[in-house]
Amino acid sequence: MPKRIMQGVVVSDKMEKTIVVNVERKFPHSLYKKFIKRSKRYHVHDKDNQFKMGDIVKIQECRPLSKSKKWEVISGSS
Repeated sequence: MPKRIMQGVVVSDKMEKTIVVNVERKFPHSLYKKFIKRSKRYHVHDKDNQFKMGDIVKIQECRPLSKSKKWEVISGSS
């Protein structure tokens, strides 16, 4: 099964080796066809502590690293 890849913005980098990434998605409403925005936050493993707040990163699904961390950073830009 392929691993999911998403793109989002780092909203917190206060934890050690962990960042919080806000991922926003747009989809059309089933009846009205207007585009709706929904966002979700993911705890992501950042082993080198290299990403800071405001950075745009790509994250990939991985094995569970803790109770809440099931994603890892694969690339990013500031």
